[in-house]
Amino acid sequence: MLGCKCLYWSRGADYMRPEPEAFVLPGAVPQWSQGSGFGGAMIKLGELEVCQITKFQHIWGWNMSLDGKQGVSFYKPIYLPDGFFCLGHYCQSNERPLRGFALAARAAAKIESHGSCNLNSNYMPPLSNPVDYSLIWCSEDGNDNFNGCGYFWLPQPPEGYKALGYLATNKSEKPDLEEVKCVRADLTDGCEAYRLIVNTYSNFSKAPFVVLSMRPLHRGIYGRGVSVGSFYCSSYRGLGEELNVACLKNLDQGLHAMPNIDHIHAIVQHYGPTVFFHPNEVYLPSSVSWFFRNGAMLLSSHNSGGEAIDIEGSNLPCGETNDGKYWIDLPSDTRRENVKRGNLESAKLYIHVKPALGGTFTDIVMWVFCPFNGPATLKLGMMDVALSKIGQHVGDWEHFTLRISNFTGELWSIYFSQHSGGIWVDASDLEFIEGNKAIIYSSKSGHASFPHPGNHIQGSSKLGIGLRNDAAFSNYFIDSSKNYEIIAAEYLGDEMVKEPFWLQYMREWGPTIVYDSRTELDKIIKILPVMVRYSVESIFNKLPLELYGEEGPTGPKEKNNWIGDERC
Repeated sequence: MLGCKCLYWSRGADYMRPEPEAFVLPGAVPQWSQGSGFGGAMIKLGELEVCQITKFQHIWGWNMSLDGKQGVSFYKPIYLPDGFFCLGHYCQSNERPLRGFALAARAAAKIESHGSCNLNSNYMPPLSNPVDYSLIWCSEDGNDNFNGCGYFWLPQPPEGYKALGYLATNKSEKPDLEEVKCVRADLTDGCEAYRLIVNTYSNFSKAPFVVLSMRPLHRGIYGRGVSVGSFYCSSYRGLGEELNVACLKNLDQGLHAMPNIDHIHAIVQHYGPTVFFHPNEVYLPSSVSWFFRNGAMLLSSHNSGGEAIDIEGSNLPCGETNDGKYWIDLPSDTRRENVKRGNLESAKLYIHVKPALGGTFTDIVMWVFCPFNGPATLKLGMMDVALSKIGQHVGDWEHFTLRISNFTGELWSIYFSQHSGGIWVDASDLEFIEGNKAIIYSSKSGHASFPHPGNHIQGSSKLGIGLRNDAAFSNYFIDSSKNYEIIAAEYLGDEMVKEPFWLQYMREWGPTIVYDSRTELDKIIKILPVMVRYSVESIFNKLPLELYGEEGPTGPKEKNNWIGDERC
């Protein structure tokens, strides 16, 4: 987020910032398809066909430092293929390499033919020019004595159409009506403001200006909203206003741009990250079958003695919901402590493949299983407090997600799951170990995922108070490009990917245990200086419930992100 006074850039000014270098993946991207399907450059959404534009012309921006890295820039997509039209401009922070996209669209060939034949006099083509533009904000209040000032325009669509993005110019004249297209309303879907990019004002008018990225309202497996890559801007600081732009909607029920089974294997083998566990990690992952084979037990409210789970999990109760009647536990005999420590040699990543952003991207969700989650360590400024029980539980499921562009087959970003939340990290901010294979750092004891090593604090990093998530390079690792199993890809059908028995187990993978954790935390609070007690207690109250051991964790299919988007 940027909050700044308006510093302008122009080609005629003495001070010119260097253009940001465009990011490219460290290795060559494989050739996937030619002309259609996954990696085929163009995707049909029904009456529209879209392509992903990643080449831009700089229009205008703010700079806050001599090297130009602190600021924001606005870009016009260029080199559109024949017949394709711009839907809106692109914006990003200067603090990272130029890395983004803006979709361009054209009417599908058969739609063009239908319209030209005039078979239906009431036919409305999928694309139309705006009838006018509204000036949303300008940096210098329209004073033409300042070259290179920024002007932001909202296309005014004709009746029955919607605008999908804004235009930025460095001149006060309205853009040409041919500059951008509006889309017929029934081919669009709702969108929402997402991440704040800039929050500033004009030096002259003092009018506020807010710029945010946008994303579809309806996301996940069944969502059909398609992000066009444009930005949302407003001269009103409140972020709760209804957006006056839309996103596209994929009306192609077949989702023909999604990868087939051969593509999936090729994607995983090309991009599969290496997961590094902390050098002092005690509770390592294992395969599910190793866990079952080494004595995992199924217990229930009507059978306290429990029964051994077979290697495939075929005797687990499947389907229904988590009713609390069944749970899994470690073996009660001498194998218990050994099973807690996992078995790295057997470990693999369990892969769920699903459509994202209306089938224009593919999410490769990689799940890692650990038989046991260790106790947490609390950081209180310069002091570390090892908690004896808080954080412990049987059966830990963690994940990270690769988001792949279906236009190019390129790795776009990775979601790092971190206990009760997580973050999306652009490919330009990832560490790579071999070609295009990223590094995932798994935190000690808790197994949260991070893009970089270090001591990550869950709580208040400003105060230095929270749970420690220590992540580091080590000799403990899993190469997901080699050690993986595809367990679900619903869009391909049951015949192509057979889900394992244990995936249908919707109950808890660990017993419900109520530790007296609150008492332990209260003891810690009482020994703290008075001035930080309230802050620490507030942070404790926000910690995920599983850290208190109040209930066993559920499996992948019970998580919200199984059919929905990631929490971020």
